Amino acid sequence: MKRTTYAGLIDEKYLGQTVTLSGWVQKRRDFGDLIFVDLRDREGIVQLTFNATHPAALAVAEAMRNEYVIAVTGTVIDREASQVNNKIHSGKVEIDVTEAEILATSKTPPFYIEDGVNANEELKLQYRYLDLRRPEMQKNLRIRSKIMSSAMKFMDDNDFINIETPILAKSTPEGARDYLVPSRIFPGSFYALPQSPQLFKQLLMGAGFDRYFQIARAFRDEDLRGDRQPEFTQMDLETSFMSADEIRALVNEWVKTMMHDVIGYDLDTDAIQTLTWEEAMTRFGTDKPDLRIPYELKDLSETVKDSEFGVFANAVKDGGVVKAIAVPGGAAHYSRKDIDKLAQYIERFGAKGLAWLKVTADGISGPIAKFFPEADADALLAATGAKEGDLLLFGAGRADVVAATLDYLRRQTAQDLDLIDQDNPWAFAWIVDWPLFEYSEEFDRWIAAHHPFTMPNEADLHYLDEGEDPHQAHAQSYDLVLNGYELGSGSIRIHRMDVQEKMLKALGFTPEAAHEAFGFLLEGMEYGFPPMGGIALGLDRLAMLLAGQDNIREVIAFPKNSRATEPMTEAPTRVDGKQLNDLGLIVPDAD
Repeated sequence: MKRTTYAGLIDEKYLGQTVTLSGWVQKRRDFGDLIFVDLRDREGIVQLTFNATHPAALAVAEAMRNEYVIAVTGTVIDREASQVNNKIHSGKVEIDVTEAEILATSKTPPFYIEDGVNANEELKLQYRYLDLRRPEMQKNLRIRSKIMSSAMKFMDDNDFINIETPILAKSTPEGARDYLVPSRIFPGSFYALPQSPQLFKQLLMGAGFDRYFQIARAFRDEDLRGDRQPEFTQMDLETSFMSADEIRALVNEWVKTMMHDVIGYDLDTDAIQTLTWEEAMTRFGTDKPDLRIPYELKDLSETVKDSEFGVFANAVKDGGVVKAIAVPGGAAHYSRKDIDKLAQYIERFGAKGLAWLKVTADGISGPIAKFFPEADADALLAATGAKEGDLLLFGAGRADVVAATLDYLRRQTAQDLDLIDQDNPWAFAWIVDWPLFEYSEEFDRWIAAHHPFTMPNEADLHYLDEGEDPHQAHAQSYDLVLNGYELGSGSIRIHRMDVQEKMLKALGFTPEAAHEAFGFLLEGMEYGFPPMGGIALGLDRLAMLLAGQDNIREVIAFPKNSRATEPMTEAPTRVDGKQLNDLGLIVPDAD
């Protein structure tokens, strides 16, 4: 039997037609001479009816069980009025089956194949091929596919050339840890899986391909979280002779096209805000702000520098800051126990406690209210814009600790109180004018805020000269954020050898080390590189957001878990001694 259409597409338009369908048994209900079977395929579900009028088909239905793979032929008929199911596309019709065949049997699955199933996450990853049968997962991966299709068409329409870059490449110090691949032919030498195609796309600009893109796989050996995987997919593009403003305008048009293609949303690109990095950090405490949340951080350092509350006054005296958020309606929602839980969580950011106040009809109340006489309390309320019923949450101390603390509290309280603006479901923004360098606590040194090939602002080039402080420089870089997530990061690149050498020197590279790591790129610059810039946009995160998920595992077919292992295949695994010998590797306790 050859399938004529998908089960989930059947509706009243098919009435009276004979159709052949294939798929999985979702559910079977046996009433003797009448058996109902819900048939599921990638498009949805349709109800099959087996009865004594067609005894051969009925006999086959008697042997069917959940997750059996079947094929049927029958006529599309109206359902009885009392049996109409308006929750599914095919809910007003059913198939009167005349022929049926079992194509494959199935063991009882370890969990139900349905949305909202209450199954252990590791179990679902172990049987990922079953988890992927669920309608929600089918929808998620189709959203991902639509994003890629939209990207490919848009880039082709705008004269970009799709070029693949190597997966097996040279290990270069670009920021994250590399995944290394040993070479059998050259024992002791290793390829690295690319953290990004950055160096290759700059070389492509030098080769004259002034508009390059690819849907690129990238790999970073980093600690995992909900929006990060060790291998991920990005839409990577690079251009020559375009300014940062022109690149952002191009990406805005792609985002607008993609949002319409994928979810039918008409995005107003004029509403996409542009914030400097400093403004984002000042107002929101993060470089990826969620602009749907209607309250911001307020700097109270001047207001409380002479406060009777020593924690605030001393924080300012020691060179720190005091900031607060006023959470609308938070006074009634949060008990002292709830606030203690928030205080416990923010310890991970370095916060030593959580000061708070509730705004009442009579003024302020809370553990620190006694330190603020009426005039000081009025000054606090004026500076924060807090109103009766609001909850004031404070951060005091080192600026970065306060920023991280209040960023978390802003997001968490907005989620708890359902304060996210539903009239602005997709809040895109560009974050620009980033610092060229940032200090890494992990590496205990200054590193490139984006990567070592980012062009400084023209006015800041002198900071790279001998005797100047390079850490004062800002970059021609830009991040695209959406609803509190970084979607993409890009910049104008360094195309001049003298600037690139100064940049690498500022990062601590000797000339010899620079040429050892990036010699092929530096040599290429000596042959005339054009001004260039680009961006890499994370398709996993974008798909996650458009699918309404909060973990990118839900939009990746075969993801890793939080420990970077893959429960289905059990990767990574040990390999046998012969393979190790072929590669010239010695692993303790290897077989």
